[in-house]
Amino acid sequence: MKKKLCAAAIQFNITLGEIDRNLMTVEAALDRVAKQNVQLAVLPEMWSVGYDYKRLAKHAAQTPRVIEALCRQTAELSLVVVGSLPEVDEGKIYNTAYVIDRGILVGSYRKLHLFSTMGEDRFLAAGDQTLVVSTSAGRLGIAICYDLRFPELFRKMALEGAEIVCLPAEWPKPRQEHWRTLLRARAMENQFFVVATNCCGIQGKFDFFGMSLLLSSRGEVLAEGGETDSELLATFDYQEMLDYREQIRCFDDRRPEIYGTLL
Repeated sequence: MKKKLCAAAIQFNITLGEIDRNLMTVEAALDRVAKQNVQLAVLPEMWSVGYDYKRLAKHAAQTPRVIEALCRQTAELSLVVVGSLPEVDEGKIYNTAYVIDRGILVGSYRKLHLFSTMGEDRFLAAGDQTLVVSTSAGRLGIAICYDLRFPELFRKMALEGAEIVCLPAEWPKPRQEHWRTLLRARAMENQFFVVATNCCGIQGKFDFFGMSLLLSSRGEVLAEGGETDSELLATFDYQEMLDYREQIRCFDDRRPEIYGTLL
């Protein structure tokens, strides 16, 4: 029997620094998508507070209770949820994506590539490990926003068996076409599904355009958001992905002896 999965991108205008308000928005959205048989939901980057740099340490101290709330809800709804939050560890603050599988925190990923244009490197520490994790929704590879511009990361996740890549983001105007083109390329070249959730609306001097995307393993657009709050749903057909990988055998035809292996 073919395995199919219903996934969702929950796109919304993050209220800067307002944890409880953003948490209420997310909890309501998760309730709605769960009623539509969604099994995997991806939230935006830093969804609890946005880039409220001056208060990140304070906000990061509240992240454990936010995760606890999502653990309770995902257990009730039988959901896998991915989204990034500020994390504090040994005096450093990270932009960390958490993977919660039906009430259990099964993995976390600290953003590897910090976007200096938005000042991330001045306020945040960079991670040093990738993540591909097995969940009830399949094997998930995790990346965050600016990571998208580094294809080596995505190929590494593909070689480690990622079936779906989840990418929370706060990707601002005017680089909409970069966002769309790079996401489709990552899906096409690695032959996996992608759920990329961007925020929307204005935060300070940045204007976020939304355009969250759910992509097939061929890079086809299965669902795409506009510039306002939305919950985007698509069905991923695993057998279709496997058939496509058999049809175009990119991984069998690689020449790592020429261009080197990814460590």
